[in-house]
Amino acid sequence: MKIQEDARYAKSDEWARAEGGVATVGVSDYAQQKLGDVVFVGEISVGATVKAGEILTSVESVKAASDIYSPVSGKVVAVNHEVIAKPELINADPYGAGWLAKIELSAPEELNTLMSAPDYAEYRKE
Repeated sequence: MKIQEDARYAKSDEWARAEGGVATVGVSDYAQQKLGDVVFVGEISVGATVKAGEILTSVESVKAASDIYSPVSGKVVAVNHEVIAKPELINADPYGAGWLAKIELSAPEELNTLMSAPDYAEYRKE
């Protein structure tokens, strides 16, 4: 399992990496491994307001459909249309090309409620 050192993690296996008040979010390597081959990513709307813990989108894999929750609150300012067109990017590069959305943080302090990379590694140790 790969872990991005500069990201923060939700217990539901999403990650957030903040820079200048905007967080890039996606699903962790652990989550993509559990999902299996991702074949569909639901639409995400630019301009939508999300709250931490609310459904951001859904993904479908050859195994199951899963809701993806926003790890942070704010306004969606960018969507990775490439991952919607090529869902397999989540499996190939969950922390890079497989990101899902960029969210302008309305409550930056929420990042402190997410797990650090070492804490997430411990949480997901099998």
